[in-house]
Parts: sequence; C-alpha cells; structure tokens
Amino acid sequence: MNQIKVFAPATVANVACGFDVMGFAIEGIGDELTITKTDVPGLKITEIHGCEGLPTDSKKNVATVAVQSLLDSLKEKQSGGFEFKLNKNVIAGSGLGSSASSSSAAVFGVNKLLGDPFTKNELVYFAMQGEFAASGNAHADNVAPSILGGFTLVRSYDPLDIILLDYPDELFVSIIHPQIEIKTSDSKKILRKEISLKDAITQWGNVGGLVSGLSKGDYDLIGRSMQDVVAEPVRSMLIPLFDEIKTTALSNGALGCSISGSGPSIFALSKSFKTAKLVSSEFKNIYDSNDIESIMYVSKINPKGAEVIK
Repeated sequence: MNQIKVFAPATVANVACGFDVMGFAIEGIGDELTITKTDVPGLKITEIHGCEGLPTDSKKNVATVAVQSLLDSLKEKQSGGFEFKLNKNVIAGSGLGSSASSSSAAVFGVNKLLGDPFTKNELVYFAMQGEFAASGNAHADNVAPSILGGFTLVRSYDPLDIILLDYPDELFVSIIHPQIEIKTSDSKKILRKEISLKDAITQWGNVGGLVSGLSKGDYDLIGRSMQDVVAEPVRSMLIPLFDEIKTTALSNGALGCSISGSGPSIFALSKSFKTAKLVSSEFKNIYDSNDIESIMYVSKINPKGAEVIK
C-alpha cells in the first residue's frame, strides 16, 4: 500500500472541569488527509484545501511536525518520504481541535502505511508534538480522543497515560461556533498561573464526579460536575454572550454547558437528540438576534476516532 486516505474527528476538550486532561470526539466533522509514500526522502505538503494561510513548510505544519516525530522514533529508518494532501474541515481557532485533527490524521495514516509499528495509544505522543508546534504546549486532551475516539482522560503526562472512559450511549452534544477567532496560545496566556487550594479542591471533585457520572450513566451527576472554576471564568470574557448562552442551555434541558477547548466554540451535553437539537436552535437564535454569524453542530460521541476512509 503506497497511498491512504484517512480521517480524524474534531474534538471537545477540557469538558468544563477537565482542563488539559479530558476530551471527547464528535461525529460529522474532521480533517481528511491523503498520504502517499514516495521514493524521495522527506515530507512534502502538496495541497491544502479549506483553510488559507496554513504553512506548507514541513517544519512548521502541525501534521508533518507530528509525523517527523513518529519517523524519528522508528527503529528502522525510512529511505523514502511522504506527500500530504490536506482537506481542512475543522476551522482553525474554533476551539474544536483543528491542529489536533490534522496531527492525529497524519500520524495515524503514516503509521498505517508503515504497517502499524505503533499502537493507537502510542500515536498520541507523536500527535502531541504537532500541538506543541501550534500552541507551545504539548497537551493531549484533543489528540487523544481524535485518535482513539470516545471520551478520554489523560491520567498522567509523565509518563503519558491515556484512559478511555465509559459513557452513556444517549449522550449528545450541541456546539455553536461564533465566527470569531481565539488563538489557543493567546487563550492560555490569560489564564492564572496559580489557583487557590479551594478552587483546586472544587475542580478535582468535579473531575471525579464527571468520570463517575459518565460511567454510571448518572445524568444528574454529570450535570452537577460540569463546573469549571479554573479556565471558564477567565476565557468566557473573550466570548460574546457566553453567560446568556449557558443560561439558555441549562433552562432548555442541557446537562451542562461550557467552553470547548480554548473557545470561542461553546458546547452543551444533553441526554437526548431532541434536547440537543432544541438547545442548538436556541443557541443559534441568540447569536442571530445579535447579528453574530455562527455555525452549529449536533452530534453523538464519536467512538471510532481516526480511521481509514475511501
């Protein structure tokens, strides 16, 4: 096999209380890569569609940075190279894991072309290097669910330890992406460098509660636990009408509502598709009535993660 076409889904990271450690994959949106093995050494990006301004320099594009990390870790070095055609469907700066989707698809596809020398879990580390190139922080809360699918928890970064969490099948997510851009690197700069012990205890309790609620299918516990006292209070100031959006989500039956990744996208979890659709409609009405363009998504949790497509 000399050529492969792969897909890696967009993701919601942090999931309120799980800053830099929790995330889940969504359905219907993600980046697609066509990867070709060549006889010419090196990595070459030949086409990028769907997003202007992304670097084609292999040392600067997150996809090829991640792949180079993978190649550097091989026991047997490759004599040839790879060419990449990238179809960007996850909007950069959306808070839906745009760089993660590209990095994840790239390492997943190259790994397949090489005969799967690494497991999916091992690929997470390489995709993290793409995240480092994008934001200066090698976090895994987007790349882990993009590669593995489902709902993931980063138990540890050193050593890297990713846990796939159980979650109820009836869980749906509503996402609204107001058409403004917030760079992850900028969003991280405004966070407090230190938090109080009181806030830390609150956040730890909510993470444990959310994991427990997901595993038990306890929707009330899921909702009670989706409280973020670390990132949301600061980052929400960058997102127009955030408080109104959150209040509307909860009043229309959502379990919880918070910022997706570094924003500006906002997500809400609901127990049913019907509720998720209602919440998404109310989200859209708020931004439309304030003349703010937005894009809506309604999805189940994507259980597959990165995959080969035709």
